[in-house]
Amino acid sequence: MRIEIEYLGGPEVKALELTDSEIIAAVESGLHAAGSGQTVIEPRTHLKPDAGTEGHFNVLRGYVAPLDVAGVKIVGDFVDNYKQGLPSEMALLNLFCPRTGTPRAVIDAAGITDMRTGALTAIGAKHLGPANPKRLGHIGARGTAYWNVRLLDSLFDFDEILVHSRRPESREAFAEKLSNDLGKPVIATDNWQECLEDVDIAVEASRLPEPTPLYQSNWVRKGSLVVPYGTMSTLPLDFTDQFDKFVMDDIGQMKAGPYGALRPHINAGKITEDSFYAEIGEIVANTKPGRESADETILFWHRGLATSDIALGVFMLEKARSMGLVKTLRYA
Repeated sequence: MRIEIEYLGGPEVKALELTDSEIIAAVESGLHAAGSGQTVIEPRTHLKPDAGTEGHFNVLRGYVAPLDVAGVKIVGDFVDNYKQGLPSEMALLNLFCPRTGTPRAVIDAAGITDMRTGALTAIGAKHLGPANPKRLGHIGARGTAYWNVRLLDSLFDFDEILVHSRRPESREAFAEKLSNDLGKPVIATDNWQECLEDVDIAVEASRLPEPTPLYQSNWVRKGSLVVPYGTMSTLPLDFTDQFDKFVMDDIGQMKAGPYGALRPHINAGKITEDSFYAEIGEIVANTKPGRESADETILFWHRGLATSDIALGVFMLEKARSMGLVKTLRYA
């Protein structure tokens, strides 16, 4: 039996020119499936190949019944790659038939990772953020950061956007690119407090080499939304004391590996599974309400869902077929 695998590399993914609304809709469909009990999500696992290397691999696995696809994504997350002119995150998404295990597709997933992360941030803000947010503060300038800001602004059209990262050259270039692409000024700040204090939505996607408590709790405005997802935690242990709701992408990922913004709080027993109000999929599927009052201060922690990767990957394949962009590889 001849078996062929569909393939989309970086050039093909770029040629798709996905719109903001396409990305958000694809990821939201995966979240709706998850919230409706139509997915299987395995918490991510990690592989650190060398103790002396500042990086690791993330392995994400899932199944989305409405799409009839199982998938595995492997992401290299190497913080010092910029020194070699490489992106910090490179990835491949592999899609399979869930009944036979037959390989169906291989897709460059560096772009998928960035876009679906930004979409998850934006969808979270759509359901959990203030009704009419005006100010966005964003820490971090890595690949996922661009899509956080772009997709959030596509929903809310902020009056003010503040960004910061530890390297001046990266934050200035980041602000310039966003200013050009969004058609509005984006301000690069030189410190965390100026970027995060008293904003309506705060996103922390830093790239620290080790946990460092930089994000002070008294900067958080009552009624705001905070979205921390940096690999290394920047949150002091008392940071979580002020929130009315904790929402997560998948509660099983609380137990997965040593990394993540709330990992110190989990290890210290300040955060448990009982602390979380809902998974974002439950809110998207309307099985639980999202924000219920203007005064609620909400924390949304997402670590990345394989089902989001799969949903976006399947949409990209369908669009690529319609555009004649899919390549095929002989498997058997």
